[in-house]
Amino acid sequence: MKKYILAITITLFGCLGPKRELPKILIIGDSVSGGYFPFVKKNLIGKAKVFQPTYYDKNGKTKSCCGGTSQAVKEIGIYLSDIKWDIIHFNFGLHDIKHIDPVTGKNSKNLSHPHQASPEEYGRNLIEIIKKLKRTGAKLIFATTTPYPDKLGKQMRSPGMPKIYNQVAIKIMNKSEIKINDLYSLVLPRVNELQRPNNVHFNIKGSEFLAEQVLKSIKGSL
Repeated sequence: MKKYILAITITLFGCLGPKRELPKILIIGDSVSGGYFPFVKKNLIGKAKVFQPTYYDKNGKTKSCCGGTSQAVKEIGIYLSDIKWDIIHFNFGLHDIKHIDPVTGKNSKNLSHPHQASPEEYGRNLIEIIKKLKRTGAKLIFATTTPYPDKLGKQMRSPGMPKIYNQVAIKIMNKSEIKINDLYSLVLPRVNELQRPNNVHFNIKGSEFLAEQVLKSIKGSL
């Protein structure tokens, strides 16, 4: 099992009288969230303590992102640690959409191979994850999965799948009364400008753009 740590932003400041306990915010997501996380963290210095689960890869380097829902069902407790969270902003989807070689279990460029988690499995996994998140007592915000080009440099995902997976997620979030941060709809009209060519990831401008929306969503829940 991967060993997880928490990337922590703590701002110390002096004030008269007792120190005010800053709200604790956890941002869970894939590498797209790893792109906007630093901008969110920087903006909330002095206003909140911002954390993101990270893990050590096989080379001992830290990666500030999580995998798909199948992994999260097993490891969500590690992401949550024993901290009392005020807000949890979370997303899963891009990894679930990946095609997997049924023999090796590795990522596959064969689009006829099964998804890491089918839309049905994705939905069931989200329900299990939500149960565990709700036990924390934190305010929950779900971010929809961002779009990607039909043609990718590493074609491990079929075109148009984020919309399908988001439909599954939105239905579950509405039923669970969880706030939705619709990053998909926000970025879609500007995806060619904000996303790296033939890539699921965003350029600096795109990550800053996403961060602005994440901040709005979080500040609205503080």
